[in-house]
Amino acid sequence: MKTNANILIVDDDRDVLETARMFLKQEFSSVDIEENPEKIPGYFEIKDYDVILLDMNFKKGVNDGEEGFHYLSKILELDPEAIVILITAYGEVDLAVKAMKMGAADFILKPWKNQKLLGTILSAIQHRKSKKEITRLKAVQQQNDPFKNLIGTSAAIEKVKDLISKVATTDANVLILGENGTGKELVARALHDLSKRSNESFINVDLGAITESLFESELFGHVKGAFTDAKADKMGRFEMAQNGTLFLDELGNLSLPLQAKLLTALQTQRINKVGSAKEISVDFRLLSATNMNLNQMVNEGTFRQDLLYRINTVAIELPPLRERKEDIPILLNHFIQIFCKKYQKPLISVDEQVIEKLKVYPWPGNVRELQHATERAIILSEEKVITNADQFISTSTSSQSHSAEDAITLDEMEKVFIQKSLKENDGNVTQTAKQLGLTRTALYRRLNKYGLG
Repeated sequence: MKTNANILIVDDDRDVLETARMFLKQEFSSVDIEENPEKIPGYFEIKDYDVILLDMNFKKGVNDGEEGFHYLSKILELDPEAIVILITAYGEVDLAVKAMKMGAADFILKPWKNQKLLGTILSAIQHRKSKKEITRLKAVQQQNDPFKNLIGTSAAIEKVKDLISKVATTDANVLILGENGTGKELVARALHDLSKRSNESFINVDLGAITESLFESELFGHVKGAFTDAKADKMGRFEMAQNGTLFLDELGNLSLPLQAKLLTALQTQRINKVGSAKEISVDFRLLSATNMNLNQMVNEGTFRQDLLYRINTVAIELPPLRERKEDIPILLNHFIQIFCKKYQKPLISVDEQVIEKLKVYPWPGNVRELQHATERAIILSEEKVITNADQFISTSTSSQSHSAEDAITLDEMEKVFIQKSLKENDGNVTQTAKQLGLTRTALYRRLNKYGLG
């Protein structure tokens, strides 16, 4: 199956052009060739090229590379994100290296071997995709109000917003703490949007979703051939975050060996792609988040103290929803508007008595649980006014020893609701976690905590 990509080859040797086109047409959906570099702008008016192969010399007997530099500059003026691979002779390698400093992505020596040419182009296409994704992320981020999604007016959430405003303009490493579902990623994005790096990329890494075997490849990248499935070079998250912000979520899930690798990269600000001995310098603002007690983990020997010092210049702790109950009506109204629009329903309101019951509920899944509960209520509601709290939360049956309202402590209340949700979902942990607005990992921790596992 052909790779969907547009390739342009510019060289004054017709035989080189035809040979390259015959081979590359077997691999790519579109391959154009041109002998006259002056016609390059016309091609850019017709297509968005993923890769341009450009000869360095066009005048017979002249091998100073000046024409290559000139047309490389012209191409980058037409498309600053263009991926240009230079075609050069063996004796012109130094010129090619100079051109790479000007913005060329790579170079290939002629006469080339077909597989080497193919591998270089595939790697360049992957690089192009990464650059376009970073550009897309920047555009989205620039449109956002930094506090747009940090909804609420309670003293607790206003304190968080105030701390974000004070810290954001510095390059201090920030550790964001809070239970699952409290909005740690939203805090990270607000810190980025208010920072001096806001025009650069924000790269989010869910460390809890990365296996140990893929850790280095995902974070540091790899070169083609580094392992069996490494069919092309890959840019790691550290490199993608260059000059921007790197957000490491679920940090507490890292094993000690991976913590050591992360610490080394953060201390030296240099990385090695898997399979490469070449060091790459990285410069980014580091934000981290966890719902775990890292100080306790340090005491237990499961988290490195030196890594904690490195990531924790400033800590921002998000309050659970049960400690900012006055924000529940505001959040509820926000989610109702979103989901009524999503499911094409007229705007629904909630009875005041229901809202009061929602304030009593402990919300173990925090804002995320409220969001899921509101979506479910909107889907199921057939009335303009929701008058039954059961559409949002599950109430205990009379057969249970006590209800949430009668529970003595928040822990007991949380245990009751988890038990009830498990029963409703026939013991299915995945469905229970989704209903409560928790991750599976977070639910398992609570099951172990309450002896429900």
